Amino acid sequence: MEYLPRYEFQKCAGRYQGDARLRGFSCWDQYLAMGFAQLTYRESLRDIEACLGSVSGKLYHMGFRGKVARSNLADANEAHDWRIFADFAQALIGIARPLYRDDLTALDLDQTLYALDSTTIDLCLSLFPWAKFRRHKAAVKIHTLLDLHGNIPTFIGVTDGKVSDVTMLDEILPEAGAFYVMDRGYIDFERLYVFTLSAAFFVIRTKENVLLQRRYSHEVDRSTGVQSDHTVILTTIKSIKAYPETLRRITYVDPETLKRFRFLTNNFVLPALTIARIYKSRWQVELFFKWIKQHLRIKAFYGTSENAVKTQIWIAVSIYVLVAIIRKRLDLDASLYQILQILSVTLFEKMPLLQAFQEGLSQTDLPENTKQLILFDL
Repeated sequence: MEYLPRYEFQKCAGRYQGDARLRGFSCWDQYLAMGFAQLTYRESLRDIEACLGSVSGKLYHMGFRGKVARSNLADANEAHDWRIFADFAQALIGIARPLYRDDLTALDLDQTLYALDSTTIDLCLSLFPWAKFRRHKAAVKIHTLLDLHGNIPTFIGVTDGKVSDVTMLDEILPEAGAFYVMDRGYIDFERLYVFTLSAAFFVIRTKENVLLQRRYSHEVDRSTGVQSDHTVILTTIKSIKAYPETLRRITYVDPETLKRFRFLTNNFVLPALTIARIYKSRWQVELFFKWIKQHLRIKAFYGTSENAVKTQIWIAVSIYVLVAIIRKRLDLDASLYQILQILSVTLFEKMPLLQAFQEGLSQTDLPENTKQLILFDL
């Protein structure tokens, strides 16, 4: 817990009057209990209460001041504004990103590289009526902009399942010189033109029904998988009003799967093969979603209200970023998966954190599982 900026948390709680009507269980108590649940894979509020109750003599030294009871935690999840934990997660992201800024990626790019995508978590409509997705189905979406230097999320939006992915482009402030990689669900030329006006670059997979007219053809080496490299313009009146400048269309065939891809980008400098590889790096955000679903508690929720669900998701994100911060500050070679496994059984051990990791990793390297998704694997 020493790696958490407590003062920053109190500022977030004060911003939304989280402890204005304190009844013995503060926002900090709630965060500690929910963080414990994430790190030790607790299944329910009753599970959290029982496990923390078994080490009640140690809770005061951990920072708990209120009584950890199922009713207290349920009330806190309903009453304490989820934006407290969202803002705190953003504060942790602000700490983590500089730590991973110099990490190498698969692409030797000087520019920052972001991947934008969303994942859907299915819910029961009768329990979560506020998250209506389809006629007989509920869901929440987690929209994420992932910095591929360290796989740190820089923007996260939690919405009901009906919200379109493309609307998230309105929430992003493009960073000049950076690359944004997106799938074809984000095609909206009016919104993409904002990236061009902001001197930011995008690489997006195009759709078959996007009408384009070729202006110039550029020479390519087809042995690399690049089949064509064209300068194009949009042809429909509506599209050309939304995006009046030229675009670059690259056709690429993956040599492994023989699948054909067509990309649009506003970058005319990088080689066509590099643009194709930039798009391929988008897969990292898919791995991020799979990883957090496997190792954090975001598929089963402790409360059914919108506030409780968003609170749990944001605390899960903050724990993910916290472990990433610890990994970098302690200069650990272990993956996040290994760190989480060690933490899950040593949380209340009276030993320095670094010692716990050194002993855990020296005694066993935690056997590799080829089906296990591991980020930060060196």
